[in-house]
Amino acid sequence: MKKALIIGGAGFVGGYLIRQLQKDGYQVAVTKMPHETIPGEGFEVLDLDILDRTAVERLLEQVRPDCIFHLAAQSSVYLSWKNPGLTIDVNVKGSVNVLDAVRMLDLRDSAEGEEMTGSPPQACYRPRILLIGSGEEYGHVLPGEIPVSEQNMVRPGNIYAATKVCQNLIGKIYVDAYGMNIMSVRAFNHIGPTQTPVFVVADFCRQAAEIEAGKREPVIRVGNLSAKRDFTDVRDVVRAYSLLMEHGVPGETYNVGSGKAVEIREILVQILSLADAEITVEVDPEKLRPVDVPVIEADISKLRSCTGWSREIPLEQTLRETLDYWRGKVRES
Repeated sequence: MKKALIIGGAGFVGGYLIRQLQKDGYQVAVTKMPHETIPGEGFEVLDLDILDRTAVERLLEQVRPDCIFHLAAQSSVYLSWKNPGLTIDVNVKGSVNVLDAVRMLDLRDSAEGEEMTGSPPQACYRPRILLIGSGEEYGHVLPGEIPVSEQNMVRPGNIYAATKVCQNLIGKIYVDAYGMNIMSVRAFNHIGPTQTPVFVVADFCRQAAEIEAGKREPVIRVGNLSAKRDFTDVRDVVRAYSLLMEHGVPGETYNVGSGKAVEIREILVQILSLADAEITVEVDPEKLRPVDVPVIEADISKLRSCTGWSREIPLEQTLRETLDYWRGKVRES
């Protein structure tokens, strides 16, 4: 049985990826920060700070995974404007720590093998690694570039996107320079139950659920509603990750998305139609970003060609289930 390591598994995507990998027959180990918890069973949980390079090396030597899903990130565009230093540390330095830890283990194993056999060193530890990037990397795409393919120029428009571009470039360099088995994805907006309200769909659903319960005035506060984003259910996203780990080509980058951009205003309208209350809408200046990319839509033909993946869960189902999740959370509070 292959062993999969999820680095940064306590976040929104981690729980879904754990279940997907268990379904696909992997033995799963997951890292988290000491203060975090990961519900569920049937997998190993390990504490790790990816900014501690020595700790990363020790953990990888202990676990020796066949494949690594690198999820650990500061993944909020909004928070990246508030704390760019943290975003750079986690998303760039943390990723380099993981890649270098794998490289050093390979070098150590190769040297030990040469000492034992007297033969020239050969690669000994080359796990497959999936680096998780973002559709935000493309930034200000031109009208003629929609849908945007992996070959498109990247023009990151925010700090978070810039760090993910850097991670992608470093991953490719490590493939070319050291022969490592690294694939990258540019994941477009993924949504679903349990996502934190830092993100737009969860934010709208939480506000609607609180209004239904009479816990706030009947007003949803919003940011820019004209932006168009490519939304995919998180369960479809992690299925793509698992398929890419099996079929992806080292050094390549793959878009993961629905292939269709939807205006955030339309998302809001659908959520309001599902809500059991009369709700008005107000723009909150605090929710407006310094720079907001007008349209992001993925060309997913490369992903489909490589893995046969296609979207299975419609947007309407995801919105309904996310709203139901927040109704439950509000009742519990």
